[in-house]
Amino acid sequence: MSTRIPVSAVLEPHQGWDYEQILSFAQAAEKAGFDGLFLADHYLAEGNVPGDLGPSDAWLTLGALSRETSRLRLGTMMSSATFRLPGPLAVSVAQLDRMSGGRIEVGIGAGWYADEHRSHGIPFPSTAERFERLAEQIEIMRLFWRTRPGERFSYQGVHYRLEDCPALPTPVQPGGPPVIVGGRGPRRTPAVAARHADEFNVPFAGHELVTAQLRRADRACTSLGRDPRDLRRSTLLTVCCGSTEAEMEHRESGMAPYAGAGRGVIARGSPASVRAQLDAYADLGLHRIYLQFLDIQDTDHLDLVGSEVVAAMRATVDRPAPST
Repeated sequence: MSTRIPVSAVLEPHQGWDYEQILSFAQAAEKAGFDGLFLADHYLAEGNVPGDLGPSDAWLTLGALSRETSRLRLGTMMSSATFRLPGPLAVSVAQLDRMSGGRIEVGIGAGWYADEHRSHGIPFPSTAERFERLAEQIEIMRLFWRTRPGERFSYQGVHYRLEDCPALPTPVQPGGPPVIVGGRGPRRTPAVAARHADEFNVPFAGHELVTAQLRRADRACTSLGRDPRDLRRSTLLTVCCGSTEAEMEHRESGMAPYAGAGRGVIARGSPASVRAQLDAYADLGLHRIYLQFLDIQDTDHLDLVGSEVVAAMRATVDRPAPST
């Protein structure tokens, strides 16, 4: 199959960055040729990060970025279903879709970081309940975005109930912004993605786990009567790229204070090496690759990856069709 592989940048603002830094990075990413910018959605830093800045609200930040960028796809990677009620979240996302001219995507998961829930007074129910809430949230958002102007809808679930909802504002993208569900859990996550998502993301995983997760999602789709080819698939990797070994060592030193946000699977090396690593992932049948940048101040890193990796991945190349 001949296709292009979009590459998006991912940031971890909860590691202690302010809006001006995020904006500079976003505009640099757009200039460097990245297809999108996605923000982690957390309220607590991971590890002992320097400085006195705390987290920034992901959706509030995306609202501002939607007016200060023109081409990037924008979204979360991932929002926790425990953080926001589904009706108000659907309103925010629809409004952002209009503000951005139809460039918003919603990465959403069941949540996993118990400490941030405790520190901010957010209920953290059992794993089973969190996944139930995740599924209901996506169902509600879909109904919200797909209800035609002038009509209303109601919803009765186990955890949420909506009555006579006007479903306004209407998003720009037909049917609403794409929904991304991701994770490495072998049972619940592929099942939720198969039933509710436009894209399934397998983050910070080697080839074997990515392949296994994609097969699980394929089987879940088939059991539901959904064509597995309708579910896009992607991965997320930390990136550390340098033209020389000295540059690599300097870059890794700059990333070290924020390493708590990394997950141990890194596309590392020269631009040619990183391209080869991403090609190998793309050949598993992926439709998109996300690269996590840990040091927001290292814009030279962003420029290098954009000019010598993203541009190559954007070229039309032969890819295998996703497995079924």
